[in-house]
Amino acid sequence: MEIISERKYLSADGLFEIVRRGFELSAKDPRIEGGDIPLTDFLMSAFAMFSLKYPSLLAFEKDRGDSNLKTIYGIKKIPSDSQMRTVLDQLSADSVRPLFKDIFRQLQRGKVLEQFAYMDGKYLLSLDGTGYFSSDKIHCESCLEKKHRNGEITYSHQMLGAVIVHPDLREVIPLAPEPIIKQDGNSKNDCERNAAKRFLEQLRKDHPHLPLIVIEDGLSSNAPHIRELKKHNLSYILGAKDGDHPFLFEQVEQADRNSLTTIFEIQDDDKPAITHKFRFLNQVPLNESNPDLLVNFLEYWEISQDKVKHFSWVTDFIITSSNAFKIMRGGRARWKIENETFNTLKNQDYHFEHNFGHGSKNLSVVLAMIMMLAFLVDQTQQLCCEIFCAAWDKLGSKNSLWFKIRGLFDNHIITSMLQLYHAILYGFDKQVLVARNTS
Repeated sequence: MEIISERKYLSADGLFEIVRRGFELSAKDPRIEGGDIPLTDFLMSAFAMFSLKYPSLLAFEKDRGDSNLKTIYGIKKIPSDSQMRTVLDQLSADSVRPLFKDIFRQLQRGKVLEQFAYMDGKYLLSLDGTGYFSSDKIHCESCLEKKHRNGEITYSHQMLGAVIVHPDLREVIPLAPEPIIKQDGNSKNDCERNAAKRFLEQLRKDHPHLPLIVIEDGLSSNAPHIRELKKHNLSYILGAKDGDHPFLFEQVEQADRNSLTTIFEIQDDDKPAITHKFRFLNQVPLNESNPDLLVNFLEYWEISQDKVKHFSWVTDFIITSSNAFKIMRGGRARWKIENETFNTLKNQDYHFEHNFGHGSKNLSVVLAMIMMLAFLVDQTQQLCCEIFCAAWDKLGSKNSLWFKIRGLFDNHIITSMLQLYHAILYGFDKQVLVARNTS
């Protein structure tokens, strides 16, 4: 059987090395006098927990293979679950942010990013907010607060996620998410719009020249946000609904009555029973309050025997009959942040909505950032590591793969993740179970 090769810094062992080195460089120890366990070991322990898909800090402490954590993840001293909660609670989420850029740089150097290029050499960047914690009792300084009429308060955590996507690829490349939290010294809740402003500012600091097309839902097709996108030299394809944009849709209807819109249909070659119908109009005001903000409007119907799906977008691309189909597919790829990102984190053993520990300051946010970092590492392996994909294919599902990895990791001494993947793919020698002498 042919042995499958790997690319060093785009497979697990190399990526773990990058993560550890990144923590060493970026994380500042919040402890005044430090401690006998280095801060990097706290961060790498949390990363290992999400990497190995343990369901809780307690399960990680109980079942972990300590010698393998030291060998594979480079953890010198492994903290207890209570120590991890105490120290990471004091840490800023900004300590984790630079590592996303470190791994992204490896994807660029390895020319992996090139397959995500979509239109005019630009990449689709899907943005969306999601919640991952809610309670009427547990809360911290960073929690958002929703006060109810009966006086009760619901506490929650949300984040603005951002992933590079492509309609033809199931993998996504997450960028550093932006926490939606109560800001220091601010009595008002944070919101997705403010988080988006912070995200875009940081995006251009991290990737000043990266050519991107931002794809979002209909809540984002407003004048302030579009101006913010253009400020940062970002193209866009944003959902637009007639209920939110009556003026825009009336302008389109009026143009249609004057035969100024373009309407055409395409018969699907792969699915003959489906017809793609388009209507578009370039350079139309977004709304009555912003007559100077001109957008290009695209409307689309997917017509089959059973039903009709209807979508509409505004974009800064000049729409033609030649590129309308491509713009439509780009706009619909927005759903990959829901399906391939948030749903994966919630349903494929990342336990995104599980409370790993809330703390009183930043613990919940820091752990969510590290979980997303582990997801980036997994997506990078899925894109670049053939043996990882072969092991996954052999076991049939991600959940089965994580279960097998964790079992081998906990019960065998291993020297590398590559060795572990080889064992899953090609088999391994099984030893007779020998109980320890307890006398």
